[in-house]
Amino acid sequence: MDCSAEEAEIRRALEPLPGIRSLGFQLGARTLKIDAAEDAYELALAAIRKAGFDPVPIQAEAIVQANSGDAAGHADDHAHDHDHDHDHGFGGGISRLVIALGLATGAEVISFFAPDQLAWKVASMVLAGIAIWLSGIDIYKKGMSSLFRGKLNINALMSVAVTGAFLIGQWPEAAMVMALYAIAELIEAKAVDRARNAIKSLLALAPEEALVLAEDGAWVVTPVADVALNSTVRIKPGERVPLDGTVIKGNGAINQAPVTGESIPVDKGPGDPVFAGTINETGELEFRVTAAASNTTLARIIQAVEQAQGTRAPTQRFVDRFAAIYTPVVFAIAVAVAAFMPFLMDLTWLEAIYKALVLLVIACPCALVISTPVTVVSGLAAGARRGILIKGGTYLEDARLLKAVALDKTGTITEGKPKLVEWKVWDGADEDLAKRAAASLASRSDHPVSRAIGQGLGGQPGEVDDFKALPGRGVEGVVDGLHLVLGNHRLIHERGQCGEALEAELAKHEQQGHTVTLLAQDTRVLAIFAVADTIRETSRQAIADLKALGVTPVMLTGDNMATAKAIAAHAGISDARGDLLPEAKLDAIREMQERYGATGMIGDGINDAPALAQSDIGFAMGGAGTDTAMEAADVVIMNDNLERVAETVRLSMRTHAVLWQNIAVALGIKSVFLVMAIFGSATMWMAVFADMGASLLVVGNGLRLLRGTRHTSSVANPESARKPQHSHAH
Repeated sequence: MDCSAEEAEIRRALEPLPGIRSLGFQLGARTLKIDAAEDAYELALAAIRKAGFDPVPIQAEAIVQANSGDAAGHADDHAHDHDHDHDHGFGGGISRLVIALGLATGAEVISFFAPDQLAWKVASMVLAGIAIWLSGIDIYKKGMSSLFRGKLNINALMSVAVTGAFLIGQWPEAAMVMALYAIAELIEAKAVDRARNAIKSLLALAPEEALVLAEDGAWVVTPVADVALNSTVRIKPGERVPLDGTVIKGNGAINQAPVTGESIPVDKGPGDPVFAGTINETGELEFRVTAAASNTTLARIIQAVEQAQGTRAPTQRFVDRFAAIYTPVVFAIAVAVAAFMPFLMDLTWLEAIYKALVLLVIACPCALVISTPVTVVSGLAAGARRGILIKGGTYLEDARLLKAVALDKTGTITEGKPKLVEWKVWDGADEDLAKRAAASLASRSDHPVSRAIGQGLGGQPGEVDDFKALPGRGVEGVVDGLHLVLGNHRLIHERGQCGEALEAELAKHEQQGHTVTLLAQDTRVLAIFAVADTIRETSRQAIADLKALGVTPVMLTGDNMATAKAIAAHAGISDARGDLLPEAKLDAIREMQERYGATGMIGDGINDAPALAQSDIGFAMGGAGTDTAMEAADVVIMNDNLERVAETVRLSMRTHAVLWQNIAVALGIKSVFLVMAIFGSATMWMAVFADMGASLLVVGNGLRLLRGTRHTSSVANPESARKPQHSHAH
């Protein structure tokens, strides 16, 4: 079950059955989930077999655990072992096809060089017959099944064409065509598997075993599927992280490229999250498991990409509709050629029938139908390798149509974490005293602004006596014998310490979007500290990239207009809208859709959910470890890098271009040989080479999307990646 044409055959076989509620096709994994009444199960299996496929049931438990790789791989291996419409006739292996090709060649040699005697003709016919049986017996089974059901698929077309050629005395050519066709299909299937394996290879990133702390204090190698939540796991330098978790001991640098696409390792320490499939490059770490093997971030990525393969892109829907019309039309033309060419072009009946048979081979829509799913899967895999999780072929193809994007401020354009951006002493105060006192007071508070000041000043905080929090205003205490307050503008104003010069200084900071905190004694202000949510390093370049693609950026935020304009100016955005509640953001998206056209929304996937739902394509930032972001948006940027949005648009443009290149190649080659078959001297040899050549061309062209997306770290030897945790896996 490689393409939508085959999916349609199975769907038509199952939908009429009583008790079938829904069908969930996963072409990439070659699986079908049937929601049906219990008594419909055997009927469904029988209907699939009647359609020419061999279903291999998978246990429900295996489906749940498929993200660990075993069940999915098991199902995929079975699919390779059994015949399906794009694996025609090579169930017996390549050796069987090589023998068939040798026999077909023998039949050709005898026909060409041997004397024109009955014995030699019989020998040639026998060799050809055996070659056709070896390479095409399974094709005939499926072809006859399709013909009886009135369906003109590739099996039916090839069965009729080869049988007709054999009956009119072209048995060496019929044998050669069948053998070459089967071999070419094998090559094509392997090429298609490259796109499928781009997704399946993600499964190999997470190890199968973990080093777990047992109740008796010993470290035990345990299968990841058996590791309970809240267990303690140890990873050494060079090993892959087996499960999602939170670091509780140790420090190290984690290469997160397999999950987030980041090429630079991220420092990890106690309290930081780690994700399954990432690589511990330095330092030994111990972490507490926060997700089961089937629910890790990596597992959810794989599940989302596989589900995305089941949603057809607009071009794919067009191709499927076109192919449904194209094949019967060409079949009708072939019948007309056989029936009328002897009268119109002074051909013999055998010559006319031969031309019709060539047309049947050309009529195969294989290249056309297979071009779109291979391209879409390649595009989805290319995005996943860069930390871009695209939820379906529709979004992959439609992202190129975006004319505007709305961006949330906090956590999207900015870091989402306040930092100390500037501080200065005031009124001739002592700098060392101000720094030490502010750091001491800030260290006693858990307010984000206080933490930012404490981290920004650094150093070792001193003792604070009589410490007291002032809700909504700040804190106070005694440092080095001095009674001091560390508070906001409102507190200093209430204390009557705001002079004209100080007010002007504070107004300057507030216009820049800074949150101002002041250190003061009872009689005077000692220092001013400006804290701000700083712009991400990548935001300016990301905005510039979007503009270069013709996409207009608009910032939407709940912060005040002064802050909104200041941040927008730094980021390079001319249209900034502040003081917006979630409902107002929703209205802003609607207004942008009317003004610009297709509009995207970029947010954190939580408070921006209404706007994300209203937008044409919703982008959620920071999907790694965030269930809400995974579910709320159409595209998830796993590593908070805003530049990935422009990459998504560019990937969409490339995917769309490749899709239409493939359609043009497939139809162009078909058109040329259609004319040659009717008015020229095209042979069945040429037809089969043209058909399979076109298929291989479009598959190879679709696979180009995978180039340049693979990080060295994310393609480490899969075998080493799956070694037990007590050995060095990298």
